[in-house]
Formats: sequence, structure tokens, C-alpha cells
Amino acid sequence: MRILVTGAAGRLGGRLISALAANGHDVTGVDVVAAPNCAALDITDFAAARAATADAAPEVVIHAAAWTDVDGCAREPERAIAVNGLGTQNVALAAAAAGAAVLYISTNEVFDGRAGRPYREYDLPNPPNPYGYSKWVGERALAQVNPRHYIVRTAWLFAHGGRNFVQAILSAAQAGKPLRVVTDEVANPTYNDDLANAIAALVLTGRYGIYHFVNEGACSRWTLARYVLDRAGCADLPIERISIKQWARPSRPPLYAGLENLAGQQVGIALRPWQQAVDAFLAREGLLKQDGA
Repeated sequence: MRILVTGAAGRLGGRLISALAANGHDVTGVDVVAAPNCAALDITDFAAARAATADAAPEVVIHAAAWTDVDGCAREPERAIAVNGLGTQNVALAAAAAGAAVLYISTNEVFDGRAGRPYREYDLPNPPNPYGYSKWVGERALAQVNPRHYIVRTAWLFAHGGRNFVQAILSAAQAGKPLRVVTDEVANPTYNDDLANAIAALVLTGRYGIYHFVNEGACSRWTLARYVLDRAGCADLPIERISIKQWARPSRPPLYAGLENLAGQQVGIALRPWQQAVDAFLAREGLLKQDGA
């Protein structure tokens, strides 16, 4: 299968290229800045997006490009819409012109966190912040433009070499910095490699629709931080419990935005529990201690 991946220089995009190529697909990558694996493409430029897609002649476009700086989106909401919303519309239109399906990476932050239970695929979004709103605009733009689409929502992604919560906790612990982590923000920690493998499986099904691909189970930020440090041999390192009101930031995330994977299970795609995913991540980093010792 011929596949075009946007955001190919990112952690998820790069992993997708590796996973798809290993499965025998003909993969082309693009990103806003050219890199060894990909050509340059600014998705906010419609003419450029259409030309790049026509040249690649894909059967599927996996749209992983996004502005994922949640606090940056809160400071510049119009830019967030331009990139995550209208940029996605450009990709969707270009794919439709090329006869290609689109798989779009979205977020749990399209939900407001007030349900008190994990969100299912067809629960109604109500984005609580500019980042979530911009990604929801992207979802709507794609659905209106290209009926052959997959929308994959995920949460709390952690990746090797990336800037993410798990890496931040490990770095702070290694630097001997005091740790203060919120107890009232809950979602699903999700391993980048597991998500890429699930997406690679999904594009083979032809089962278009909305999917929630997260590692199984939800937890608080504090619980995740505690588990990471315990498994990395830092069980004696204290973590102060705080509320989200004590952690000032430009963007307010939903308090309870766990996702439930119902649709994926129907096509045989399920991700392992988040604890196993964290262990696999730490093992590959050379940080996993047997029984946390």
C-alpha cells in the first residue's frame, strides 16, 4: 500500500514510517521542515499540500502533523486553528482529490472531562481549551470533506527521545529536583510505539470511523509518576500531591478524560495495559529495575 505520512519528523510520525515500512508498505514522509526521511511541507499551504499529495499518489494519508504545544495553543488560539483545524482541512481536500483515505490523529482533549467515566468514540465532544477545540475543528473538517476517514484519538503520549510527561519525571528525578504532581487530572498513558502499531493495523482494515487508541486503563498524573519512579528504582523519592489549581499554566486540561476503546476491539485492535507499556518503555531505555528494586 502507498502511504503518505505528515509530521514524519515527529516521534509518532517517525515511528509510523518505521512500522509501516517494516510491513512492506511504500511510505513517503513530509514535515514542515525537511529531514532525512521526509520532504518539506507546510500543511497550512493548500496548494503545496495538494501538490505533495498528488506527487505521492497515496492510497492512505496518515495525518500526524499538528501543533501539540497545548499551552502554546492557549496563547495563540488562532494559530492553533490555522494549523490543527484548517491545515487538516487542506490535507483532507488534497487526499480526496488524489482518491486517498485519511487517518487523522486527534486527542482526548476534545472532551470536557465532566462525564465521570471513560469517553466512548461517539460521545459528544465539548473541547475545554484552544488545543482541544483546534483538534475538534480538524475532526469536523475531515469528516465534512472526505468520507473515507479514520479519526484516532489518543492521550498522554510518551515516546523515546521525546519531550513528554514520563521523560520530564525521569529527568527531574535524575537531577534531584523536588517533584510536585497533580492528583486530579486523569487520562490514559499511551506508549508511542503501541499507538503506531495499532494505526498500522487499522489502515489495513478499511473500517472507517472514530477510534480511541490508548493503552488500557486510566490513572492520575500522580499515579503515573509514582509508577514510573517505582519501576525505575526510585521508590524512595517522594512526590508531593497537589491539585490542578496549584499548577498554574495557560491551558486547563479536562480533569477526567480517560478514553475507552470499543471500536478498535471490534476489529481486533487493543493496546496492552498502561503499566505494561511503561515497563516496556523503561526496559528499552535501560531504566527498568526488577520489581522496582
